[in-house]
Amino acid sequence: MNSPESNAMERSAAKVMNRSDLTRRLVAMLRHDEAVIGGIGNTNFDLWASGQRPQNFYMLGSMGLAIPIALGVATAQPQRKVVALEGDGSMLMQLGALGTVAMRAPRNLLMVVWDNGIYQITGSQKTLTSATVDLVAMARGAGIASSAWAADEAHFEALVEDALAANGPAFIGARIDDAKPAGTTERDPAKIRMRFMQGIA
Repeated sequence: MNSPESNAMERSAAKVMNRSDLTRRLVAMLRHDEAVIGGIGNTNFDLWASGQRPQNFYMLGSMGLAIPIALGVATAQPQRKVVALEGDGSMLMQLGALGTVAMRAPRNLLMVVWDNGIYQITGSQKTLTSATVDLVAMARGAGIASSAWAADEAHFEALVEDALAANGPAFIGARIDDAKPAGTTERDPAKIRMRFMQGIA
């Protein structure tokens, strides 16, 4: 059983990594037309820069909706693995989604949260994760048993591999730096929506 002390140690021991690098590593592991929902801002910018796939959905301007949308896709298409990529600020706005995911228990859903402790695209104001909030502990508390901090890049890849091969839901927290994203998503909501709908049809 994870105590508050062990949760804190797990998070503090995790290496601070680069979101763009981790995103490329994750995308390289996709083999079966998995759907990927990228949260707003730098999260989907790096997803875009990792190579555009018709199964990718890029959020524009709606904080906190990556996991709810991914849950909807996972529910509608239980045979397809679905990955939600979200930032810590957006996750904090939609913590109730964790309880809904745990209750629905979709076997095909992986959630990855990038945590750098700041609202990076609005001026780097600190988020609650820079102080007392541990998102992996909150996911566990919501009932998502398969929740862990990625200790380093190799561990991140192992956690992703396990989640894609096993029955979910799964939650991965990754501590990241504040480096700029590798690119910028094309801001055409209609095109993004239509391409995604075709990609998961």
